Amino acid sequence: MRRTKEDAEKTRQTVLEAALKLFSRDGYSLTTLSRIAKEAGCSRGPIYWHFQNKDDLYEAVLAYSQEPLEALVAECAGMRDTPIEAMDRFIEQWLGLLVNNRQYRQSFEILLNKTELTDAMSRTLKRERALTKSVIRLFQDLVEQAVNQGLITTNENSEDLGLLSYTYLMGITQTWLFTPKLFSLKQEIPFFQRQFWALLGKK
Repeated sequence: MRRTKEDAEKTRQTVLEAALKLFSRDGYSLTTLSRIAKEAGCSRGPIYWHFQNKDDLYEAVLAYSQEPLEALVAECAGMRDTPIEAMDRFIEQWLGLLVNNRQYRQSFEILLNKTELTDAMSRTLKRERALTKSVIRLFQDLVEQAVNQGLITTNENSEDLGLLSYTYLMGITQTWLFTPKLFSLKQEIPFFQRQFWALLGKK
């Protein structure tokens, strides 16, 4: 029985890898379950064993980027007494995951550049929007803590700076995923961190 479970999990991972590859390369609309099955080297039966439909499989693929970010939000929220370190950690990990984690990077790219968002993806979109709001709230809280501790000098409110923090990171992410040869993200991470603090008025 244990071997059967292992085989089932191996098949599930193979299907996810195939879906990740095809969604990332060809986009959501052009990727069919038949093509995913062919890429995975199986029939569509095993796919339906693990996933209800293409939308369910798509949701699982996007979890490759959502789950690490959800964990990072929770980690940095626990560092609110050291807000500068928490924000530095978040930025370094967000950009570092893009550079070093292929599954995370492809999942992010699928969401941003390879998908026509429809009502059929409502569960995925709801989770993604909740994640967006949690990142913004995290930075709002950390900025407020930094201002109260005298670590940041600014006349802007924390709500606006939380939004600025998120859009800054998303702008870098979108630009690099769309044109990765434009710059080396790995080399530019320290630069983007320095410019983030310049935006926020860190002393």
